[in-house]
Amino acid sequence: MSDSSFEIMKQEPFGPIGIISHTANYKFVQMVSDVLYQKRLKRTESHANPFVNTPGYLRKNYIMDSSLPRFQTGEGKFSLAESSRGHDIFIITDVLASGESFTLNGNPHIASADDHFRDLLRIVSTVAGKARRINVIMPYVYEGSQILKSESSQESLDCAQFLKELYNYGVSNLIVFDPYDPRIYNAVPLLGIETPRCAYKIISSLLSQHNSIKLDKDYTMVVSPDETGITRAIFYSSMLNLPLGVFYRHRDYTETDSNGVAPIKEYKFLGDDVKGKDIMLVDGVIQSGATMLHTARILKESGAKDIYCLAPFGLFNSDNSLTGFDEAYEQGIIKAVLCTNLIYSRSELMAREWFKEVNMTPFVARIIDALNVDESVGKLINSTTKLSEFLEQMRMGEFFDEFGNKN
Repeated sequence: MSDSSFEIMKQEPFGPIGIISHTANYKFVQMVSDVLYQKRLKRTESHANPFVNTPGYLRKNYIMDSSLPRFQTGEGKFSLAESSRGHDIFIITDVLASGESFTLNGNPHIASADDHFRDLLRIVSTVAGKARRINVIMPYVYEGSQILKSESSQESLDCAQFLKELYNYGVSNLIVFDPYDPRIYNAVPLLGIETPRCAYKIISSLLSQHNSIKLDKDYTMVVSPDETGITRAIFYSSMLNLPLGVFYRHRDYTETDSNGVAPIKEYKFLGDDVKGKDIMLVDGVIQSGATMLHTARILKESGAKDIYCLAPFGLFNSDNSLTGFDEAYEQGIIKAVLCTNLIYSRSELMAREWFKEVNMTPFVARIIDALNVDESVGKLINSTTKLSEFLEQMRMGEFFDEFGNKN
């Protein structure tokens, strides 16, 4: 099999793997640990790897026993119930997790991104000096949407500052998925930052679940709902050899609202005729979903066939956002919404018929497996190569899942 996921790695492990989870995304972390165990069990049983008998190489559960208790003041501490000395530590954090709360001065408080980041620093400082290496897997980069400093005001550069803090604390590798701006590398040149894309898993899941989609320029089109996401849409378009369309938000810069944002006068679509075509509406993150739904309605009114909303991260941070997608689905405006399970998803979202979750746990487990033996992850995270292999398998009428099972 050509898939690099199943190549036998013969490098010596950097140290025993220890995974630490500290957010409401514990279920995801447990799934990653289970997949990692299955991968290494299969490799151990084949006796093809000379290092499978290394202490700590194969563990039923790689998650370390830990806790993050809180005081009434909202202050907290991190407690690790087992030694991290000599371990290759992988901290998996979800700074967007909204399913975790604690009591603050007698009142319920939902943990914010700032709370999660402070907890991350607690964890790093606890294992620093004892662990052999510290790696952080942060799917959604903290403060990632605030990259460039405004010319009209003085602002904090929180993303750059947090990257420097991780480096100063001793973190060796940081893995973030589909960052808003890849120039985060520039903040800390000596920190090993990997930025894998979710495109391969999203597209392969979409095509596996909806076999009516034809990857042909006469039948399908990639569209960006606004001009800020055009780079991502270009990546999908070029990877799938499909035509590209983009919505341009024509703003009235003669006036601004209370937040200093110029109001949108109209959405202008730049692209070929969408009549009768399936649409892949691609964005980086779905928050309220207002822009995506508005552009989907315009596309549908223009004669588009089935519209699929694709994004690595689905926040749906209000009940109104869910209701909006409910109405669009019932009216036949959208066919499905695909987002990854890299961040916490509310139960209300998971229950929606139109929502399809893209399972990223095998990919994350494979990244951990590779980093642990200092294997190059360049080819592993290359979505273009992996998608080309997947499309070729589909043309041959057979393709395999992450466990080597034929679909």
